[in-house]
Amino acid sequence: MLKATVDGFELAYARHGAGRPLVLIHGHPLDHAIWEPLVPLLENDFDLILPDLRGFGQSDTIGATYLIADMAADIATLLDSLNITRTAIAGHSMGGYVALAFARAHPDRVHGLALVASHIFADPPERKPVRYADAAAIEAQGVGILADSFPAKLTADPALQPVLRDIILRQSVHGVAESLRAMAERADSSRLVAGAKYPVVAIHGVADTLIPVSRARDGKALAENIQLVEIEGAGHVPMMESPQKTADALKLLK
Repeated sequence: MLKATVDGFELAYARHGAGRPLVLIHGHPLDHAIWEPLVPLLENDFDLILPDLRGFGQSDTIGATYLIADMAADIATLLDSLNITRTAIAGHSMGGYVALAFARAHPDRVHGLALVASHIFADPPERKPVRYADAAAIEAQGVGILADSFPAKLTADPALQPVLRDIILRQSVHGVAESLRAMAERADSSRLVAGAKYPVVAIHGVADTLIPVSRARDGKALAENIQLVEIEGAGHVPMMESPQKTADALKLLK
């Protein structure tokens, strides 16, 4: 992993390939490793940048409360350090919320946006206290409580579940808990996406039980410029469950 100094801490990232930049942002409670199946499928088309968000993977953990917008600002600073002025940006689940926040803050730096197993809506009021309660539970009991139950929610593929469990177990308690609170406070992005002047692609597994494909369909109904790609048989991690179809959909951002 490479490292960049971002606002006084170290942000880890991997970089592969050549071509137009494409930032791939992982979801919660994971890290950049979820994108690795796509690297050989995309590295001839894109300059791939795979960061570990603050508090995840090999990036430093920030001992403070922060917002999705702060995580997006980290991505902007990373791109500055790499002398990249414009990029396509794709985010998985929570990473989609970070990608949307990046697009909100830096619309002139985006030439394409992809939401992978994600959506454009804010949390409804009843969801917020659940996020905060989950964060408190993780702080009290550790990430093991997620590692035991979450992989089966991410995918029905029994071969992938232990891989995902291992990824979850290496995440920091503070990073996982704070990202839950950050997701609870994120802004709605419906108007942002509806007014986008760049390609927007939503990539969603039809078998996703964490964020049902209906959320992506609802997003397309509000923002008709979204190109929705539904992947049969895939759950919440289509980049691991169906890498070729996910890669083909991301190539729509070229």
